[in-house]
Amino acid sequence: GAGCWVPRRVDSMAILVVDALRFDFARDHLPLSVGSRLFPSGENNPLERKNNATFDSNSSISSRRDRGIIKLYRFVADPPTVTMQRLKGLTTGGLPTFADISGSFGGASIDEDSWVEQLKEVPWDRRHHQRSTTKKTTTTGGDGMKKKKPQLAFVGDDTWVDLFPTQFDDCHPFPSFNTRDLDTVDNGCLEHLPRLLDGLVGLKKEHDDEMLSAKSQTSENSTSFELIVAHFLGVDHVGHTYGPNNPHMEGKLHQMDVMLSSTLDRIDDAPADSCIVALVLGDHGMTEDGNHGGGTEEEVNAGLFVHFSPGCDATDENDDDEATKADGVIKGEEIPGSARAFDSIHQIDLVPTILFLLGLPVPYANIGGLVPDLLPAPRGSSSSASSHSTPHAAVALALNAAQVWNYLHTYSQTSRDLPKDRMKELKDSLDGAAIVYRDAISHSRKIRTESFKKGETNDISSEGEDLFFDSSSYRQ
Repeated sequence: GAGCWVPRRVDSMAILVVDALRFDFARDHLPLSVGSRLFPSGENNPLERKNNATFDSNSSISSRRDRGIIKLYRFVADPPTVTMQRLKGLTTGGLPTFADISGSFGGASIDEDSWVEQLKEVPWDRRHHQRSTTKKTTTTGGDGMKKKKPQLAFVGDDTWVDLFPTQFDDCHPFPSFNTRDLDTVDNGCLEHLPRLLDGLVGLKKEHDDEMLSAKSQTSENSTSFELIVAHFLGVDHVGHTYGPNNPHMEGKLHQMDVMLSSTLDRIDDAPADSCIVALVLGDHGMTEDGNHGGGTEEEVNAGLFVHFSPGCDATDENDDDEATKADGVIKGEEIPGSARAFDSIHQIDLVPTILFLLGLPVPYANIGGLVPDLLPAPRGSSSSASSHSTPHAAVALALNAAQVWNYLHTYSQTSRDLPKDRMKELKDSLDGAAIVYRDAISHSRKIRTESFKKGETNDISSEGEDLFFDSSSYRQ
């Protein structure tokens, strides 16, 4: 069950797009969802003081041991900061330009490789989704039973359907063009999201899923989802209509905060043997007059809040990294009013991260770089994996580097846009890293063999997730 490229990390994923969620909106105006998780006790929460929010100290949301990995990033967009171009970058890992901005007015489906296409097209027998591939449905077969593949679901801004007209199995688009319509898209999302969340693979205990499937084989509720996308649009439309500093914006952000808090609570309640991740993100920001499209700091700095269910194994090689622990992104007293305390990643970096979490190949033309802090240990890896500091993220980074080089090298053969001297520098750097990679693998296999001889391990397999590397030498 190693996955196509690397071991799978999560059972399922929810991507919640809050259009125009500027970084300061996520940091300062979502006290129930983001703030309560960065400051679980509520005692030192500047968002609580600022927004007069109250938190129940006895609730599961306030208990550190009941939550998984959390992280808040500045999520940097590449211009043009227009929704269709941002969604192209967020799904393909490429850099759409101002030249194709006309596609924002409809009819521009994505032909390039993307994580949406990978999810749809990669054969199920290569997906190694242990939980859902054991689920049974009453369909034709030797014993009247066969395995059921979870589906992809979408609700919200109809731009997604313009880009991916046939890829989503459960699809509920709503019109997005009228910027003075503040609620139609969001209300549609709120209507369908609870049902979609109910179907997330791993959200319920296995025997509960089987009982539900047996009782309602033909109902919507028996459908399981590997990934759901919900794209809310009200924040963006309020910005265009009233600006970011209007009471209408306060009301809309509060609506989003309540929705996100409820959604993340559901994920917090997932069984201990499940791993579910929610990605709450803005596709771009907005200026002080509520517009976007250019490259100012307000337009390119969106927010990304990553929330793993408590069952996700965070004992990978980053175990000693305070930023990835379940007690928050960084210590509360270290979070000032400045964005400098938070890490920044480029939006295209989320593309390889999503695919490695799902154990799928990265899109061919991706130039984004994996975010190692967002990779928990692979699903189904033995407990000894963490004790041997298996550098799963490092292996994924090597594959990511090879993928990007393959694309750049192929592109350079047909275009003069890439300078030969810079390509040579990149190749020399990659070759040097490959030497360290091979040496570290050889050294780690030696350690593994010695451990087997000493009786410290019962397996000396050199394939997939059963191979343990020496993390310290590899990470050089």
